[in-house]
Amino acid sequence: QVQLVESGGGLVQAGGSLRLSCVDSGRTFSIGAVGWFRQASGKERVFVAAISRNGATYYADSVKGRFIISRDNAKNMVYLQMNSLKPEDTAVYYCAARQVGVATTTSNYDYWGQGTQVTVSA
Repeated sequence: QVQLVESGGGLVQAGGSLRLSCVDSGRTFSIGAVGWFRQASGKERVFVAAISRNGATYYADSVKGRFIISRDNAKNMVYLQMNSLKPEDTAVYYCAARQVGVATTTSNYDYWGQGTQVTVSA
């Protein structure tokens, strides 16, 4: 049974940094791609970043140059380093996994974590 658990969210001032972590207890990360999505209050869930099994990375334009996604397959972990945070980055952040290659839409991911809240104050 795949279980994804995110951690690392919290409250930070604009310009600050946070690192989110996602652990996979089902070892799916060793097979396919992992993505981060976020959902602001009252809005739809949107793509943030994704990483393939071999480490190729993809980013939404809104976070490119500020966020870095990485993975450690040996530990079944994926990280999202978020720098230069802005109030508009405030959202619940979700980790998602799939058996094959990278995708940027929610419907293409099979497994989801419960989410972690990130709040950026002005």
